Amino acid sequence: MPSPRSLAELERRVAEERDRPAYGDDALISCDRLVRIFTADGVEVQALQGLDLLVTRGELMALVGASGSGKSTLLNILAGLDVPTAGAARVDGYDLLAMDAKARLSYRREVVGFVWQQTARNLLPYLTAAQNVVLPMQLAGRGGRRARRARAARAGELLTMLGVGHCHDRRPVQMSGGEQQRAAIAVALANNPSVILADEPTGELDSATAEQVFAAFRTANEELGTTVVVVTHDHAVADAVRRTVAIRDGRTASEVVRHTHVDEHGQESSVAREYATVDRAGRLQLPRDYTEALDIRARVLLELEPDHIQVWPDTPPEQPRP
Repeated sequence: MPSPRSLAELERRVAEERDRPAYGDDALISCDRLVRIFTADGVEVQALQGLDLLVTRGELMALVGASGSGKSTLLNILAGLDVPTAGAARVDGYDLLAMDAKARLSYRREVVGFVWQQTARNLLPYLTAAQNVVLPMQLAGRGGRRARRARAARAGELLTMLGVGHCHDRRPVQMSGGEQQRAAIAVALANNPSVILADEPTGELDSATAEQVFAAFRTANEELGTTVVVVTHDHAVADAVRRTVAIRDGRTASEVVRHTHVDEHGQESSVAREYATVDRAGRLQLPRDYTEALDIRARVLLELEPDHIQVWPDTPPEQPRP
């Protein structure tokens, strides 16, 4: 039977847990222990294995990872194009596991904008750039018939803001790949979404054109306040955002956070620091080059210090630790 003191301590901890804000309470995007399992020919593949991710409103961030790591699966779930197997995922108040077909359609039209890697998938070939931007507003019923001029004006404003105003009356075949991608960003912004998701948007472009396309994402983020999440293999893009999250084996593995540092002489410099991420279950992934360097395989020894945790490779008792 617990003592009154231990019982009081237990009650205090339960009360603190109850009063604590829910996980991701103030985040625009919240993924909690997200799981996605695909089955083919009786074989199960876990694309996401309990992934946790929080994205705050107004962020411009990148997701990176090797092929098969789960980053594109995550993006499709956030876009409402796929449904997770288990866990929880919310975007701007929408529960991505609980939406019916009607709510999912509304979500894709109004809450998220999506930009594909393949330029041909983003624009209808028989419409001009301006007509492509107007189309999502028409499908969403924005403003009714009397708002035709307002829709046309918004299309022109978005194209001009993203540096492709000169493509207003051009069809995709008359535009370069970079112009098509910037027009695609304008299409994604048409209904003023909370977040834009982009899957390798610079993958088919040369470095100079890729910089122009990424500058368009930055413009949307800074001028409209739109949250932007980009999946990329492009190091130039990943290094240009404040936060880069690496996904490995279906979980977030590490984050690189960048900030501007001003020294005593007033000189500004960009400082980047890499962190291992700890999920909701307390798990973290050690970087592969670290584990290989110390021949860490099955287990490690942990020692708690007042202000840090020491991680030691498992060595035979007769061998001293380094």
